[in-house]
Amino acid sequence: MRAIALKELYEYRRNAAIFGTMAILPLIFLIQPLIQVFALPASAATALRHEHTLLYLLAIPVLVPAVPAAYAVVGERLQGTLEPVLATPISRRELLLGKALAAFIPSVAIAYGVFALFVAVVEMFARPAIASAFIRGPELLAQLLFTPPLAAWSVWVGIAVSARARDPRTAAQLALLLSLPTVVVTTLIAVNVIPATLLVALVLGSVLLIADFLGWRAASAVLDRERLISGIT
Repeated sequence: MRAIALKELYEYRRNAAIFGTMAILPLIFLIQPLIQVFALPASAATALRHEHTLLYLLAIPVLVPAVPAAYAVVGERLQGTLEPVLATPISRRELLLGKALAAFIPSVAIAYGVFALFVAVVEMFARPAIASAFIRGPELLAQLLFTPPLAAWSVWVGIAVSARARDPRTAAQLALLLSLPTVVVTTLIAVNVIPATLLVALVLGSVLLIADFLGWRAASAVLDRERLISGIT
């Protein structure tokens, strides 16, 4: 698994499209919250306490891993290295987890890093009343707890798509498209269409964990040696 993960990370670094997407997407999702933070007057702090704009950043762990995960299998097929990889004695589980970890670990690190950067910028440069109203314990806890399962869901979707696709761009676009419903839910919570209550968090967290398990089973099912090799030939 370590060898597979390191190989995947090396491929991501060499591929400008993947590297660029993983770098640009988080920056795009920083724009709206930062504009809101620096545009609001101090008098808006009371109203801001009833909003959950910070949850908008939960889109980052959903979208960032979709592209590298979508490249996981179709990229091997494109380079002609899929058959040699499948011919090794590595098990299906090890192959799947190795590729999943290569997309999951940097994506979670990017999501946490961007969020920490955002919090630092707000604390240092925003008006004190706005900063205290914007950055609150429940939102910080939601970012901490929901980032890994959201990223895992996106990884399983991306790998499942990659195993079926024949073109990396098509796979990436489809993986991003299938990840959008999760982004829609987090955005609706951020803009208060869905109430950000403890019950909602528990329900959505349970649904997400079940979705992660089903996504892992689905990705494992499509990563079948015989089907993939026959697809090559």
